Amino acid sequence: QVQLVESGGGLVQAGGSLRLSCAASGRTFSTYAMAWFRQAPGKEREFVGGINWSGSSTIYKDSVKGRFTISRDNAKNTIYLQMNSLKPEDTAVYYCAARNQQLVTTVPGRWDYWGQGTQVTVSS
Repeated sequence: QVQLVESGGGLVQAGGSLRLSCAASGRTFSTYAMAWFRQAPGKEREFVGGINWSGSSTIYKDSVKGRFTISRDNAKNTIYLQMNSLKPEDTAVYYCAARNQQLVTTVPGRWDYWGQGTQVTVSS
């Protein structure tokens, strides 16, 4: 069993930055692929970006490429989402997800564990 706890959300003006963190329990964290998803009101949950088990590979949703960066620290059982140049359309609840596989998938239903989410609000 893996438990995920997100932190770092908040209110920021357009153009600003936030860094989200996701702390994971469990001794097998380093073997899991990890990802960030988001869900805005009235919309489906969507893939934002993911990182493979070793941190050697990352993929991103097109609209966040060049602005968001995912990283992981396996020694601390933590992943991060650095978000720069934030836009009002980035407003959503952001969720951390873990998958007992080495590789990332963009399909929400293929992730095994989810955090409770953290709200990110970007004002214009």
